[in-house]
Amino acid sequence: MSSNHNKVSLAGLLIALGIIYGDIGTSPLYVLNATIKNKVIVEDLVVGVLSLIIWTLTLQTTIKYVILTLRADNKGEGGIFSLFALVRRRKKWLIVPAMIGGAALLADGMITPAISVTSAIEGLKQVPAISSISQDTIVYIVLGILTVLFFLQQFGSAFIGRFFGPVMLVWFGMLAVLGILHLADDLAVFKAFNPYYGIKLLIAYPKGFYILGGVFLCTTGAEALYSDLGHCGKWNIRYSWIFVKACLVLNYLGQGAWLLHEHGGRQVSEEMIARGFNPFYGVMPPWFLTVGIGVATAAAIIASQALISGSFTLISEAMRLNLWPKFKINYPTEARGQIYIPAINLLLFIGCAGVVLHFEEAAAMEAAYGLAITMCMIATSLLFANYLVLLRKPSVLIYLYLAVYLTIEVAFLIANMDKFPHGGYVTLVIGGGLFFVMYVWFKARKIKNRYVEFVKLEHYIPRLKALSNDLSLPKYATHLVYLTSADNPREIEHKIIYSLLNKKPKRADIYWFIHVHTLDEPYTCEYDVDHIVADDIIRVEFRLGFRVQPRINLLFKKVVEDLVANNEVDIAQLHCSSAGTAYGDFSFVVMEKYLSQDNELPFWEQIVMKAHFMIKDVSLSEEKAFGLDTSNVVVEKFPLVVSNVSNLHLKRVKKN
Repeated sequence: MSSNHNKVSLAGLLIALGIIYGDIGTSPLYVLNATIKNKVIVEDLVVGVLSLIIWTLTLQTTIKYVILTLRADNKGEGGIFSLFALVRRRKKWLIVPAMIGGAALLADGMITPAISVTSAIEGLKQVPAISSISQDTIVYIVLGILTVLFFLQQFGSAFIGRFFGPVMLVWFGMLAVLGILHLADDLAVFKAFNPYYGIKLLIAYPKGFYILGGVFLCTTGAEALYSDLGHCGKWNIRYSWIFVKACLVLNYLGQGAWLLHEHGGRQVSEEMIARGFNPFYGVMPPWFLTVGIGVATAAAIIASQALISGSFTLISEAMRLNLWPKFKINYPTEARGQIYIPAINLLLFIGCAGVVLHFEEAAAMEAAYGLAITMCMIATSLLFANYLVLLRKPSVLIYLYLAVYLTIEVAFLIANMDKFPHGGYVTLVIGGGLFFVMYVWFKARKIKNRYVEFVKLEHYIPRLKALSNDLSLPKYATHLVYLTSADNPREIEHKIIYSLLNKKPKRADIYWFIHVHTLDEPYTCEYDVDHIVADDIIRVEFRLGFRVQPRINLLFKKVVEDLVANNEVDIAQLHCSSAGTAYGDFSFVVMEKYLSQDNELPFWEQIVMKAHFMIKDVSLSEEKAFGLDTSNVVVEKFPLVVSNVSNLHLKRVKKN
């Protein structure tokens, strides 16, 4: 990571406000509503809830993420898959929490835009002139905003992104001012800084433990602090968090004081919330409501934008780590890390619209919200503990970390499970489906690896040289290029040798074997060349970071140009193609697998393999996934036999 990445600057702090804090910054829109629903407003309840919020922000967001997890810096990048890339060679089972965390974050990317935008737009019920607005109308407005937001993704966020920081600065300033205006309504809220009142609420209040399910919503955006490490740098995040946390706490205290002053002794019913009751809008002066709703809506859109962009990055990393099917990736701008994945954009839009249409009200969405991100936080705790092992930290500190945070997060998980019958099942369906896709893609690759047979390349070099010089055969291509998965440069897949020599001998002037090695670093982009036989058989190994897209067509052309410029390859005598290139024609051969009927697999592996090929049918083809020019690609299909049928009972009979 460059030193500039660590420097704190006003621009860096402003960018951090715009990119990172949308999710956690919009939580005051719905957190208190989620904790006081169907409860009588009394001091013990309000002060206890505020205490739990303050200490959750302190323990989870400040200590776990801002202070500790940001230390897991993968060459300037963060996030669940960046962390997994740092520790994946330590224990094989760590792939499970990585997949759970990735699926949970993607599910969060569907639910957060729905609840944030709906909560903001529901503020219209507080405006006297339109207080009778129906929930159906609000749903239509929310769907309209989400439709425009997802439509604009294809153009990138470079233009509107420059406004994110200033808008979020206004948002957090508004939170702080509105909170301060109502602190004097009831000074008892300052007791909330004492954790005793939070613990007392959990123990003494009827079903007090399950209030944690609503309290947890105050920290749901904490994972974004780590995921967006590469955009801002950890010190910009740490310093800006001081300001953000102060604004959040002031607003929560102001909402609590307003509740005690205006509604002390009254029960907050579901009917009140359905009519638009919300302490967040309650602390606003009537004349300011329209402006406040506008700013809240803008903040909710920014929060949604950040999660959508984060989901694109997450999926691109998963594809490079072979945890997700290959999908087309576009680059709307030249900005580093700015990508757009049409299939994922559509998936997120369908998910967001489905959540809005299913729940309709923000209060109902709270039941589905939080459950997924709890799983992600547990996964992060397990991965970070293994990262601490790699750093050789004392075992007692590692076990203390696990004991503290697994206790907190499992408690949040249990409390959130109380929401399951009220909408939490939606999270399970979404997150479970996404996890299943990751699991199938990962497990199928393991099963297929049992089939891959490698042979020593040196045994076939004489035959390849003879084939290249056999003028009796028609030339297949000037340059014949195969993608190989062999890590050892002296080995090659048997299927490639079969394709070259046995299926239909392919004569070429130069045989190229390309291997792509995905590194644990994010942005490494380098290559190595091995001249196995000078001007005849050449192996190129690309070493690409897990955030670098494998645009092999462009990368390979650059390699050939470098080799020719350095006189490492003598291809001057090779004829020019009709296209006019000085290097002859290049033909890429892609080996595409299909599941053979001659397999005898256990029941579960049959399901996995069938699901894998079903998913593969709707994902990107191999040649497009590697960024090849399809006009130069030949696809050869071959059967995938991972487990031969062993008990084939066939008996010969004689004719009479």
